[in-house]
Amino acid sequence: MTAPGTAATPQLSSAAPAVGAADAPGRLGALGPVGLVLAGGISVQFGGALAVTLMPRAGALGVVALRLLVAAVVLLVFCRPRLRGHSRADWGTVVVFGGTLAAMNGLFYQALDRIPLGAAVTLEVLGPLTLSVVVSRRALNLVWAGLALVGVFLLSGGGGHGGGFGGDLDLAGVAFALGAGVMWAAYIVFSARTGRRFPKADGLALAMAVGALLFLPLGLVESGAKLADPVTLGLGAAVALLSSVLPYTLELLALRRLPASTFAVLMSLEPAVAATAGFLVLDQALTAIQAAAIALVVAASMGAVRTQVGRPKTAVPEV
Repeated sequence: MTAPGTAATPQLSSAAPAVGAADAPGRLGALGPVGLVLAGGISVQFGGALAVTLMPRAGALGVVALRLLVAAVVLLVFCRPRLRGHSRADWGTVVVFGGTLAAMNGLFYQALDRIPLGAAVTLEVLGPLTLSVVVSRRALNLVWAGLALVGVFLLSGGGGHGGGFGGDLDLAGVAFALGAGVMWAAYIVFSARTGRRFPKADGLALAMAVGALLFLPLGLVESGAKLADPVTLGLGAAVALLSSVLPYTLELLALRRLPASTFAVLMSLEPAVAATAGFLVLDQALTAIQAAAIALVVAASMGAVRTQVGRPKTAVPEV
């Protein structure tokens, strides 16, 4: 996921610049803004694939705990957020943002433990897509919502084909992925609110620390001493860097030079990238029906984004 998982969603394109980031090395800019976004998306999804390979060693909750902990340490070291001078409302926002981060990652990794990566990301992206439709309030977005529903219908085996992640999708895995999508939409809302209250990436770093503290007990209960294994720690650090630190840096750097609408369209490719990562790393092959289902959801997401182009930058709804 992007999510943060990655921060990549159709609606987050308007929120991400507010979060801000420390300056990235100049050589990263040589990739060009589109290259940076694509590299961030690839990093997120291959990080997710690596996480799946780590789950037999550390469990889904253990992997999430490691990812959040390492990402929090890296962000705190590089951002060095100021702890004083914030109001109670500021801290309340960042705590809720951190809790949302933890829930989003926890639910998504529970889904990855049960269903293939491409299916999980495709279902998860329905959260931000739904938020986009609600915020837009345009009749045309109902068409995109319907297109996405057709894609999900096919993905769930409605086309009459079982196998892979068609009709054999684990229902609990589907529920976890959809729950992660709800949290992804909430992440977008609180990312924007946190960005308005904290400078640069301070809010993100603090929220990641809150998320890590909230999730660490769950990881310890499930995996205990396994989390201290050097190999597990190393792989967990790799997951954190690929799924959180690197994509955040690349995407926020890209947003300095890339229109928000273009960024959001590129982020709509996440399900397709996830399916590719699942095939290459995890040997999760696609049937024609499954590929068509993912393509429909990607098209719906792109359409919803393009519908927003030219509209005033309405803020993500307050909650």
